[in-house]
Amino acid sequence: MTAAVPRSSRHRLRSSVASNAITKPYGSRLPAVSIALGALSIASFWVVGLGFILGVAAVVCGAGAASRPAIADDEAASMRAMLGIVVGTSGIIVSAVALFPVLAQL
Repeated sequence: MTAAVPRSSRHRLRSSVASNAITKPYGSRLPAVSIALGALSIASFWVVGLGFILGVAAVVCGAGAASRPAIADDEAASMRAMLGIVVGTSGIIVSAVALFPVLAQL
């Protein structure tokens, strides 16, 4: 046999779950896009120019996300935006280092 849960605690549990689902705002996707573009820029450094362009796009998305007030108030989202900027900058550097020998051959 199962133990019966009092009606008042079932109602309280259900209302707290429902209120959290309703009041939780959806965050911006720009920090995640920035991280993804930065990772792609590092992964595609060997394609001439593509890694550089993706790195610049990652830095722009990360900076745009960090400047939003909703992101600035959320510490986790702000850290993701900063991570996107760092990864995008790393992609730019890696692509530039890989691009210099190619430019020397031209």
